[in-house]
Amino acid sequence: MNQAEATQATDLRLIDSHCHVHDTEFFADNREELYQQSIAAGIGMICVGTDQRSSQQAVEFAANRDFAWAAVGVHPHDSKDGWGEIEQLLKNRAENSPIVAIGEIGLDYYYNHSPREVQIQALEAQLQLAVDYDLPVSFHIRDGAPDQPSVWDDFWPIFDNFHGVRGVLHSFTDTRRNLEKGFARGLYVGLNGISTFTKDQTQRELFASVPLERLLLETDAPFLTPKPFRGKMNKPEYVELVAKYWAAERKLALHDLEKAATDNTVKLFGL
Repeated sequence: MNQAEATQATDLRLIDSHCHVHDTEFFADNREELYQQSIAAGIGMICVGTDQRSSQQAVEFAANRDFAWAAVGVHPHDSKDGWGEIEQLLKNRAENSPIVAIGEIGLDYYYNHSPREVQIQALEAQLQLAVDYDLPVSFHIRDGAPDQPSVWDDFWPIFDNFHGVRGVLHSFTDTRRNLEKGFARGLYVGLNGISTFTKDQTQRELFASVPLERLLLETDAPFLTPKPFRGKMNKPEYVELVAKYWAAERKLALHDLEKAATDNTVKLFGL
C-alpha cells in the first residue's frame, strides 16, 4: 500500500475491523450499496474470510474498493474442510494486494463443528502463515461446556509457540484472566454489538475496562447487531453505534474514542 493510500486510511472516521459484507452467502445483492453507505459515513472495513470460498470473495471484493481490506483464513468451524488454499491466496498476492491479515482463525469448542484435533492443526498451520507472511491475526476463540476441555488451555500454549504473532481477540466475551493474558501478549480486543446489549454485569465491566490503546471496534456483520437495531441484519455502518455507546458509557468525546480505535486498527493491520 503506497503512502497516499495510507494517509487516506487514517483519514477515515472509523474502520469496522471485522465484518463479512463481502460474503454473498449473507449479502447477495446489496454489497456495493452497503459499502457506499459506509464510505459516505467515513467508515472503512476489513472483510474477514471464514473459509476458502469466503476468503477468495474477501480478496476480490476488497481489491476493487479503496476503503475495504481483506483477511483470509479458515474459521475453526470449517477447518474439517481444509485450509490449503489460504496459502495459495497469499502466494498469489499482487504488489497492491488488499490482504492485510490472517483470519478469522482459532478454536471453538462451543459447537464443535470440526474435531478438536483438526481445529488445532488448522490454527497451527495458519499461525505459521501469519509468521511467514508477517501478517496480524483475527482470532476467534470460544469456550465450550464446563465438562469439555478448556479452549484457552489449548490456545495460549499454541499461541506462545509462534513468536512475534500480533492480532486481535475478535468478539471477546471471556474472563478478565484471559483478557489480561491477551494484553500481556500485546493483543487487541474487538468490541461489537454484544457489548451494547449484554445484560451480564461482569461482561459489561470487562468491556468498560479495555484500555483505549488496546481497543478495536467491529460489527461482525451480518451478526450481532447493536442496539437499537437488535434483531435486524447488521452492517458495517453500524460500527458507529458501538462507538457512540462506549463514548457515552466512558464519558468520552465521540471523536476521541473513534480516533483511538481507528488509529489502533490502522497500526495493527498496516493500513
